Amino acid sequence: MRFEQLDLNLLVALDILLEEQNITRTADKLHLSQSATSSILSRLRHYFDDDLLVQIGRKMQPTPYALELQEPVREMLNIVRGSITNKRKLEPATSQRHFRIVASDYIIQVFLAGVLAKVQKQAPGMTFEFLSPFTVEVETMVKSGIDIVIAPESETVDGYPHAFFSTDELACIACKDNPDTQGGLTPEIFSSLGHASVGFGRVSLLSIEQWLINERNIERKVEVITNDFTSLCTTVVSTGRLAIIPRRFAELMATFMPIDILSMPFDFPDLREAMMWHPTVDSDPIHRWLRTLILEEAAMVSS
Repeated sequence: MRFEQLDLNLLVALDILLEEQNITRTADKLHLSQSATSSILSRLRHYFDDDLLVQIGRKMQPTPYALELQEPVREMLNIVRGSITNKRKLEPATSQRHFRIVASDYIIQVFLAGVLAKVQKQAPGMTFEFLSPFTVEVETMVKSGIDIVIAPESETVDGYPHAFFSTDELACIACKDNPDTQGGLTPEIFSSLGHASVGFGRVSLLSIEQWLINERNIERKVEVITNDFTSLCTTVVSTGRLAIIPRRFAELMATFMPIDILSMPFDFPDLREAMMWHPTVDSDPIHRWLRTLILEEAAMVSS
C-alpha cells in the first residue's frame, strides 16, 4: 500500500533498520536476503532524501533526521498493529467501554442488578448509562447510539439483531388498605376504579390500553401517568387506584411497600421481553460478552 508515494511496507523495514542499525540482523528479522534489505534501504534513502544510516567502520549509525523519524514511525506502526491489523481481543478485565442501555427500572432492578455486580468483579473498568424506554419510541432509540435496548418483544425493529430476554405474568396491584379489593378483583371492580399507568399513550411499550380496548372493550380510568414502574407503585399507596405491572416487580416492591398483588380478572397475555442491539456491534467481542452475561442472568432469574 502506498501513501503519498511511500510504500508503507517500507516503514516496517525502517523501524527495524533504525533499531538494529545492521543490515544482516534486519534481513533476518524481515526474512529477506541482505541484498533485498540493502535495496529497501536505498529506496528509503531516495524517498526521504537522506542517508538515514551511514556506515562508519564496521557499524551503521543513524543520521539526525533518522533519529527524528524513529519515534513517530514506531508510534504509527504500534497504532496500526494495535487498532487495525490485530484481531480484537476479548479482555473484559481491562476494558474501559461505556455502555448505554435502554431498560425500564423493572428490568434494571429484577434482572440487571445481578449483571452489574458480576461486571464490577470481572470488568471493573466498564461503565454504564441507563435510559428510560418510556420517553421516546424504541425505533428512535435503537438508531441513536444506544448499545442495547430491552423492551417488549412486539417492539423489535426490523433489521436489528435481537434475542429473547424473558417472559413475565402481568398482575394488578392495589394498596393493602383498599377496601374495594379485599375480596379480590372482578372485571367490574377493575373497570370502576381509577388506574395509574406507565408510559401511557404514543410511547407505551406495554400496549395495555390498546389490548384492553380491542380484546375486552374496556377503557381504564387513568388518573396518573408515570415514566417508571417504581413511581407507578407509589401512586397506588394510600389511594383507591389500581396499576398493572410485571409480577416479578410487584413481588419485589411488595417487600417494602404496603401493596397487594392481585390476579388479573380476565386472561391477559404475558409480557415477553426481547434484547436488541445495533447490527454494527453484533460481532464485537466485548459487546457479545456483555450480551451473553445479560441473557444468562435473565435465564437464571426466569427459571
